[in-house]
Amino acid sequence: MTIRFVEANDFEAWLTLWKGYQEFYQSSIDDQVTRSTFSRFLSEQEPVYCLVIEDKSQKIIGFVHYIFHRSTWSEGNYCYLQDLFVDPAQRASGIGRKLIEEVYKIAEEKKCSRVYWLTQETNYQARMLYDRIADNSGFIQYRKLFH
Repeated sequence: MTIRFVEANDFEAWLTLWKGYQEFYQSSIDDQVTRSTFSRFLSEQEPVYCLVIEDKSQKIIGFVHYIFHRSTWSEGNYCYLQDLFVDPAQRASGIGRKLIEEVYKIAEEKKCSRVYWLTQETNYQARMLYDRIADNSGFIQYRKLFH
């Protein structure tokens, strides 16, 4: 398996997984937002990144999106792991862990003081992994949406 940064010609393969991710979370993201998101991954001006993982046949079977940002609690940046998705047929085979560990490596190289993420409370399968590779902060997320 190979982990690498997403490339422009990966759009269709990434989009298939992106739609699967939205379906998993019972969400729908506007096509324009999806196109903007993908173009941000390709821009050196944006602090938004996408890694993909390929199987032996070079099929993309998972992705992770992450963002670097400043913090009032640290001199170093934080790394927010925003999205993680693995093809359902490939789950429970260590792929999610590999993607997270690659983000850990990059964040450490960039001198980030932490990597953090959110997941749904009911995402038990993912939480079994997360409980092994990170600490549950105990925080609850609140949000106010603006349209």
